Amino acid sequence: MAFAIPEVLRNRDFDLYWGGVVLSQIGTRGAVAANLYQVYQLTGSTAQVGLVGLAQAVALLVLSPLGGVYADRLDRRRLLQTAQCVALLVSAGIAAVTLAGSATVWAVVVSSLLATAAATFDQPARQALIPALVPRERLVEAFALLNPSRELAVLAGPAFAGLLIALGGPGTVYVFDAVTYAVLVAVLAMLRVPSLAGNAERHSLLQSLRQGVKYVSRRPVVRQLMGLDLAATVFAAYRVLLPAFATEILHVGATGYGLLSAAPSAGALIGSVWVFKLVRTARSGRIVLWATAAYGLAVAGFAQSRIFPVAIVMALALGAADAVATTVRHAAVQLETPDELRGRVSAIYQMCSRGGPAIGDSVMGTVAGALGPVAGLTLGGLVPAVCSGLSAARSRTVREYSVTKPDPTAV
Repeated sequence: MAFAIPEVLRNRDFDLYWGGVVLSQIGTRGAVAANLYQVYQLTGSTAQVGLVGLAQAVALLVLSPLGGVYADRLDRRRLLQTAQCVALLVSAGIAAVTLAGSATVWAVVVSSLLATAAATFDQPARQALIPALVPRERLVEAFALLNPSRELAVLAGPAFAGLLIALGGPGTVYVFDAVTYAVLVAVLAMLRVPSLAGNAERHSLLQSLRQGVKYVSRRPVVRQLMGLDLAATVFAAYRVLLPAFATEILHVGATGYGLLSAAPSAGALIGSVWVFKLVRTARSGRIVLWATAAYGLAVAGFAQSRIFPVAIVMALALGAADAVATTVRHAAVQLETPDELRGRVSAIYQMCSRGGPAIGDSVMGTVAGALGPVAGLTLGGLVPAVCSGLSAARSRTVREYSVTKPDPTAV
């Protein structure tokens, strides 16, 4: 039976944008992996590796709301180009410092903070740009494709970073990252889209922020999905411990670190293929609950692994479970949000989906410093499994949710 190409992929502008975003994300994910490895290389401390996540969390939590407001006010393409140019300069700067042999922990941490600051204005605009590229009836299809694409980037980025680190050190990863930013700036200039200002409101920044928060507060299903996201990303933040697992527990070095970093995304691609057909089903909420619990248990299983192939299998499993839950959560947030609020709601969601892992890196780095990476990650993995069970038992909001129907609890 011939494979049917999704209709959204017949759109020239979406294809260009999709390709540019994936390449940019490969560079970004590779740079984050290089940040974590470089700090561990400089210090040998998991607690100090957590500083990278702390820097990201500060930038995300402080600036994400502003990024959402401006994504709804400004030409989104120009906003994206500006953010990419800022990130390009940051990557070029840390590359120069690293290649010169002058890198310090604080230089890496500050570069991570600045790159994340640029991304806080980038990400809401990226999401809000999609409705200008594809018709509304193709939005679910577009977002269902973007999630596995992100995982492809997360898969390729850390693996490529591991190879580049082994060949030329972290500096070469940062050079590649800068090049990918330049490519996306050029791609954005090629898109045939109208002026992309999100809306013509002239409210104050504070009033605009309140509108986004108020909208989210009136959608219980969105709030609870964000809560499940935070339970998984804050307490089961495994990535900050991968350098320690690779070097001290599994003894596989930089190349093995790249593979461990990439394996969850390989699993996510597998999970995304499966969930692509499920985003329209009536059992979407239950899928999120099961997948969140499976993610936590897989994280705990990874923590207990002592053999490299077993660790890879568990990393594949946690990636697959995470992709299933993430795709449904993301589709729910986007489908429940009107276009004029998409930037602000996307920014609030970003505070969970990206701020959670950043906070989790700091939390897990500290916990692992006190209890050890194995005990810390094992306990952390159990949290999302327990939260998923409690959510299913206490409320029908998520359990009965379907992405094909509006939230029945909205007021």
